Amino acid sequence: MTTQNLLVELFVEELPPKALKKLGESFAGVLADQLKAQGLTSGDTVVTPFASPRRLAAHISHVWLKAEDKAVQQKLMPVAVGLDAAGHPTPALLKKLAALGADVSDPAALAASLKRAPDGKAEALFYDSLVTGATLDTGLQKALDETIAKLPIPKVMSYQLETDCELPGWSSVNFVRPAHSLVALHGSTVVPVKALGLSAGHTTQGHRFEAAVSPVVIADADAYADTLRRDGAVIASFAERRAEIARQLAAAAERVGGGCRPIEDEGLLDEVTALVERPNVLVCEFEPQFLDVPQECLILTMKANQKYFPLLDAAGKLTNRFLVVSNINPQDASAVIGGNERVVRPRLADAKFFFDQDRKKTLESRVDGLTKVVYHNKLGTQGERVERVRAIARGIAGLLAQSGQQPGGDVLAQSADTAARLAKTDLLTDMVGEFPELQGIMGGYYARHDGLSEDIAFAIEDHYKPRFAGDELPRSQAGVVVALADKLETLVGMFGIGNLPTGDKDPFALRRHALGLIRMLIEKDLPLDLAPLVAGAVPAFGNRISDPSGALTDFIYDRLAGALREQGYSAQEVDAVLALRPQRLGQVARLLAAVRAFAALPESPALAAANKRIGNILKKADEVDAHVNPQLLKEPAEQQLHAAMARFVPEANALFDAGDYTASLQTLAALHSAVDAFFDDVMVNADEMDLRLNRQGLLKSLHQAMNRVADLSRLA
Repeated sequence: MTTQNLLVELFVEELPPKALKKLGESFAGVLADQLKAQGLTSGDTVVTPFASPRRLAAHISHVWLKAEDKAVQQKLMPVAVGLDAAGHPTPALLKKLAALGADVSDPAALAASLKRAPDGKAEALFYDSLVTGATLDTGLQKALDETIAKLPIPKVMSYQLETDCELPGWSSVNFVRPAHSLVALHGSTVVPVKALGLSAGHTTQGHRFEAAVSPVVIADADAYADTLRRDGAVIASFAERRAEIARQLAAAAERVGGGCRPIEDEGLLDEVTALVERPNVLVCEFEPQFLDVPQECLILTMKANQKYFPLLDAAGKLTNRFLVVSNINPQDASAVIGGNERVVRPRLADAKFFFDQDRKKTLESRVDGLTKVVYHNKLGTQGERVERVRAIARGIAGLLAQSGQQPGGDVLAQSADTAARLAKTDLLTDMVGEFPELQGIMGGYYARHDGLSEDIAFAIEDHYKPRFAGDELPRSQAGVVVALADKLETLVGMFGIGNLPTGDKDPFALRRHALGLIRMLIEKDLPLDLAPLVAGAVPAFGNRISDPSGALTDFIYDRLAGALREQGYSAQEVDAVLALRPQRLGQVARLLAAVRAFAALPESPALAAANKRIGNILKKADEVDAHVNPQLLKEPAEQQLHAAMARFVPEANALFDAGDYTASLQTLAALHSAVDAFFDDVMVNADEMDLRLNRQGLLKSLHQAMNRVADLSRLA
């Protein structure tokens, strides 16, 4: 028996575009997995998903018409329960075997055929049988039912069936959209399966307007994509259609010239791919006067409302040209182009109106309005929130000034305070009301219009940054301070009222805020200690919250650990460094590099193991003073260790203080032989109390010296 390729297609009304990609992947993936679970696919099986606005399909290669029969051994019950004293089957055993399909007409012969084997302390009976492999028609039916049930449908609709149901016009099914036809071909043979009130056949529908024939007849499974392209004017593959749109966008931009390029937006490209079956990219334009509006507004309205691709020039500035991905390909596209240009004009006019109206009021005049906007029922209004952000920002600016590494502390504090006071005012503007995605960005434009400095405008614009993984950081120092304050206010406030993220639920994006905080502290190498930074934000809330400093700090270190592991550091390396809770996160990369270099040394495993041993000894000894009396060092090995420490520890400490963490750890590696000799020859817990305390003090000193960079015991 040979395999053949299988094609299954469900033809439906227009599917939700933002969900189409996942729906297509799920349909093909679950269907193939279900067939594999039943033994109907081979090791060479390749799954090809198809998804267009009106269809979900899967091509699965090397599918068997019938799965192989399998020998199965099943445990029945203990021998004492299944057989009586004479060795005859009990009624319980016969009932169990009958349920498994065994012939119980000859109980004695059946009992003799059963196997006995130890099962824990008792002996059990086992039944060997041959399970008949599933046939494709029954297996595919089961797989199809399971696939439809597991589709990640964003919202289910209910509709009534007219045929092939118990009560035509009354019987209903639930699915993402009404389904119209089902194709199931094994090679060229229709597999007799049903789904959603449909019986499988070999016909489907092509493009609504441009299909050459209706219906489109699929001759065999392998002809599906080519037949749809030729007769149905449909590119069935989501990936292929997406690539074709990207190719046409690039070609159209090149035709426009001037170094123009379409905006890069993977989400928009996916959504447009889900809206068209036969893409045709056209070049359109709008009146140049609309370019006086901030380009972010125009780009957003064209993307969000119309699914257009704006064109940027070589300098990244918006042009008055945009690209439309049409679903039709007429000989004369002027009507399509003109229609899209007419549609976009009112959208751009609205954006210009909002921009003009917003500029009639200053940001300063909107500050009082924030007191009427509720932020959170336990944390007050946006106005109260702004005051907290201001207080936290002033505190951060003070810490930076105290560090001595950030000159102009008073100027920074003033700029940060002004920016923090105005940062949320654009929430009250018409433009942000229409496009919430523009908050912060519009604040920057309106700040410049109000005559504020570029530094403050940048700070207002950037205080939400980084908004997502890979986003750029705030450009100015004041922007960094306000962004830190804003994220700290959110984190401290939410943790302070017990509003913590759970599982995959994080409605206030606290994980993202924590990662943004971490990125700024690390990438800007700010001279700020984490604990005082978090603690300094708490007083701004007064008695509205409980102090969350401990839990929040743990949360931040957990986020940092996850981010470092994603960057390629091992769990041991990360654990060793973060076990000491380094306060300056900007130093973490150098600490990790030092640990990695130390771990590569031949002395590393023994020293890490010794460090772990020392830690265990000190834990059992309770409070240990790191003081060592040389007069009490009786054994040669402890004298040698003390001498080696006197030689190498000061050097290692000096290197650590200078910031050369790698060299510091490598210097300590020279203690390897002395440490080994100590543990070989010296009894730490000596009977004489003075000797014991002195040796514990020696180990305490060694432990402190070895664990300045990281907890080396975590490498053991």
